[in-house]
Amino acid sequence: MEDIGWNDESEYSNRTRRGRRGGFSQRSNFGWGNSGGYSKENFVSEHYETEESDKYPVPGRFLGRIIGKGGSKIRELQESSGARLTICKDEYEGEFRNISLNGTEEQIEKAKCLIEEVIKYAESQPHRERERNTSYNARGNTNNVSRVGERTMIDWSVVHANKDKLEAEKWEDSLPMKKDFYFEDPDIASMTREEVRTIRRQNNNIQIDFMGDEEDLVDIPNPIINFDQAFKHYPGIMTEIEKAGFTEPSPIQKQSWPILLKGLDLIGIAQTGTGKTLAFLLPAFIHIDNQPTPREERGGANVLVLSPTRELALQIENEVKKYNYKNISCVCVYGGGNRKDQIKIVTKGVQIIVATPGRLNDLIEAKFIDVKSVTYLVLDEADRMLDMGFEPDIRKVLLDIRPDRQTVMTSATWPENVRRLAKQYMKNPVTCFVGSLDLAAVHSVEQEIRIIDEDEKRCLLLNFIHEERKPDEKVIVFVGRKTVADDIASDFALQGIYCQSLHGDRDQSDREQALLDLKEGNVSILIATDVASRGIDIKDISYVLNYDFPRHIEEYVHRVGRTGRAGRRGKSITFMTRNDWARAAELIDILEEAEQLVPDQLRSMADRFSIMRERKREKRFNERRTVNELSLAGSKDGRRRGGAGGAGAGGNSGYGRGRGIRRNDNFSMFSF
Repeated sequence: MEDIGWNDESEYSNRTRRGRRGGFSQRSNFGWGNSGGYSKENFVSEHYETEESDKYPVPGRFLGRIIGKGGSKIRELQESSGARLTICKDEYEGEFRNISLNGTEEQIEKAKCLIEEVIKYAESQPHRERERNTSYNARGNTNNVSRVGERTMIDWSVVHANKDKLEAEKWEDSLPMKKDFYFEDPDIASMTREEVRTIRRQNNNIQIDFMGDEEDLVDIPNPIINFDQAFKHYPGIMTEIEKAGFTEPSPIQKQSWPILLKGLDLIGIAQTGTGKTLAFLLPAFIHIDNQPTPREERGGANVLVLSPTRELALQIENEVKKYNYKNISCVCVYGGGNRKDQIKIVTKGVQIIVATPGRLNDLIEAKFIDVKSVTYLVLDEADRMLDMGFEPDIRKVLLDIRPDRQTVMTSATWPENVRRLAKQYMKNPVTCFVGSLDLAAVHSVEQEIRIIDEDEKRCLLLNFIHEERKPDEKVIVFVGRKTVADDIASDFALQGIYCQSLHGDRDQSDREQALLDLKEGNVSILIATDVASRGIDIKDISYVLNYDFPRHIEEYVHRVGRTGRAGRRGKSITFMTRNDWARAAELIDILEEAEQLVPDQLRSMADRFSIMRERKREKRFNERRTVNELSLAGSKDGRRRGGAGGAGAGGNSGYGRGRGIRRNDNFSMFSF
């Protein structure tokens, strides 16, 4: 295939002059005449019958340059090379991101060359990235850099080859650390495989998996049955457990405690309200107290817990303060709180930091917190943190925490982005799934779905408040937007209904007061957005009412989990309108799994949405086929009449100047 050569000025001019003989003109992508231009049949044959696929890794920091403003650059690369370029969103190789290239072998190679030119040009510009590279190399890393004129060329293969060496040099002065504190009970160690399987099956079907490499395979400890089998050698922990009045570990605790005490990385996947916080907290106490270096010589906190929301972070802090073990202190660092007070506590010295990612990075950059002393890291509700866009903040923090740390990740779901994060930043983790891997709501909650019109919502909400709910029964009303929460709260106040509202635009003191009022019974109604869907542990909530259906089905599950806690029963009521029909099929799966009643209207809604979606797909397919047929007809007509005329200045294909099919009308079939 002849090289198009769009970026070569002389070749471009030559092809413009050859427009009438079937070459490429300034406004055309394809021209053909009797002189043998690039024919449409050739293009279709090469692009669809011999198409190949390849993945090309590029440094992630240049991805914006390759995409361009509004996607302009990547479209230019596609048009110039003829290949289709797709950014692989969830594929990382260290600092590299993959770009999928589809087309013929020549098109793919041309696309690679063009991408490399973009990267080289970006490297030559005096922007912030180059300045950072220059300062980095000024510290002594000059082996991987060469200069061509004014350009700085980085040999990425050398950078990756030296990665382990540079990381080892960075952490060579780290304090010694101990992670294994487990004394396996003889009765637990002597269990047969069948006995272990039986215990796991009886405890909500615990499933264990190893995500590490085969050569690093470890013996996963058996689950315990009672507290004594995990903490017999730590009497202080046993004392705190007895004070709390616990009678038996929860399923996630039975399997997590042996794994964490043994020093292994853990991914705990379980529904909300199943004891995940205590599962990572008690081993953290033992980890802090038994390090070989005295506390005053460690240079900072040993345990860092990252949380997605302020409410969940404060709740974890309160959970830590319930247990008075070896004078271990804790601070909660979160946006909206008093920054000076947080700094004051941190600088005095604490062993546990509970933080939201944004405020933590703020204090790290201000050098009030040094996370290099952290040896036990917890990413709590990791799926929610990623959904909220905290991944860059998390990655930034992890770069400054020693790589041989012990890492715990908890989540209520197991989406692809959580798996990717675990694979990159955990070392041979053990996954502990409690219950089904499928999305499921707690079975202690009765779920009722009401199909209504949008304008009926307010009236039905008031009817529920006055008629269905007893005055002392607590309810959380979930809405989709902050303005709706304020509107309902104001409307209730005018009608003499005392309530509180909770959303991201309220001051932190107001948010904390709203939760406190609900916990203490000062109010029985809370109007909230999804900031309250996770981590709000108020055990006596009788109802959850979904005024607006959530945008993601996972949030529905978390909302339902705010009631029916600590062995109690609860009820959720969900208003659904026609606007919510895209979620109907997913909701039916959750209702059926929990053995709840599925309304016939909901099934009909799901069926109608499925039919509508298929019709749209068929319509789009037919439109593309029509465009293809018109374009093929135009190309045949152009060759028949072309004679001495290729594609003209106004046409994409056809004959003469301005008489072909216009590019803006029928170019969509060639847009890759």
